[in-house]
Amino acid sequence: MELKPYLVARQKEVDRSLDRFLPKASAPPATLHRAMRYSLFAGGKRLRPILCLAAAEACGGRISHALPLACAVECIHTYSLVHDDLPSMDNDDLRRGRATCHKVFGDGIAILAGDALLTIAFEIATHFRKTSRYELRDVLEEIAQAAGSRKLIAGQVADLEAEGRRIDRRQLRYIHENKTAALLTASVRLGAMAANATPKQLSAITAFGRALGLAFQVIDDILDVTQTSEKLGKSAGKDVAAKKATYPAVLGLEKSRAEARRLTSDAHRALESLGKNASVLRTLADYLLQREY
Repeated sequence: MELKPYLVARQKEVDRSLDRFLPKASAPPATLHRAMRYSLFAGGKRLRPILCLAAAEACGGRISHALPLACAVECIHTYSLVHDDLPSMDNDDLRRGRATCHKVFGDGIAILAGDALLTIAFEIATHFRKTSRYELRDVLEEIAQAAGSRKLIAGQVADLEAEGRRIDRRQLRYIHENKTAALLTASVRLGAMAANATPKQLSAITAFGRALGLAFQVIDDILDVTQTSEKLGKSAGKDVAAKKATYPAVLGLEKSRAEARRLTSDAHRALESLGKNASVLRTLADYLLQREY
């Protein structure tokens, strides 16, 4: 399949839906809503919502049923970036090719914009249409766990605590399984739930998400040391400068590349039982791996 037209079409669908769900920039307090929209519509690839929609398709569902959950995931992802970029966290000036939220609106508004994006994600998720297997409670629990203290935030804490320290491969995997892979896994699981996936389908989608989520972070780590800020849309070499725990730092560049290929193969194998319906997910996995070359 031609992936680029698919990605462009899905990005537009997600952006239209996000625009409907979010308060207008002029709605009081206008400064907050401008900051939320500034970060949310900064030109992100919409990978997580697209994966959510593609997972719904893979399980025989409709895109329209998965869109609210796809938008909720993107709001959570964007909130995490806004907070990650703060001076007290990763202290970054560039995100998605332009100045970070706190550089434009100040630290206080950036913190509150992140808070508001996280909160509105749950409001958006209430538009989920329950199926015979999954109710609103199931999807809210999925989102809360993925974004909570034992997954996304756990990974962020471990990442902060690992700065400047020598860690092993097991500790590195813990960071990335939680900071990155947990939300990616939730994205595809939510799409599957919107499609009323069978337990077998949900299990396959979950295994795919975990492998893809780790592969994504390995590749991201590689790109940080091999690409320019202009190409990445964020500050290149920042992880090295901050002595972050990354795959190239722990394994070396070539072993990291081999690990990315292995994890992508694992993602492909997880989809075997879904047949041709999962062709988009397979293509997306290969697309993410090819970013490194």
